[in-house]
Amino acid sequence: MAVGARRVAGLAGKAAFAALFIVGGVAHFARPEAYMKIMPPYLPFHRELVLVSGFFEIALGVALMIPATSRLAAWGLIALLVAVFPANVFMYQHAERFGISPTLLLLRLPLQGLLILWAYAYTRWGSSSTPGGSS
Repeated sequence: MAVGARRVAGLAGKAAFAALFIVGGVAHFARPEAYMKIMPPYLPFHRELVLVSGFFEIALGVALMIPATSRLAAWGLIALLVAVFPANVFMYQHAERFGISPTLLLLRLPLQGLLILWAYAYTRWGSSSTPGGSS
């Protein structure tokens, strides 16, 4: 693949990754009750945590697309993915509450790891458009 085509593909992948978080973050504000249901009971302030995590999903998704903040945003997304992992585990442990197959919820858990790896690809210097590549 030519360098220009690789750069376009890398930028498209980065934009898709950022969009996952921006759209997800907006959903936190549009339907906070859906996210509040998946909060483990040991965490306080469910609504506030849902809104704060939604804000950071949007902010970090946008910042990922800005070359000057991309690397820091990628680290922030990794932290966010780690922070929300307990909600995914809670959903799996209580699948009957959500009407979703326990198998699907179990398969979702390693997906967090893949998302973390995807974000990690943007933590390297010179990765403003392609994972591990040059800008």
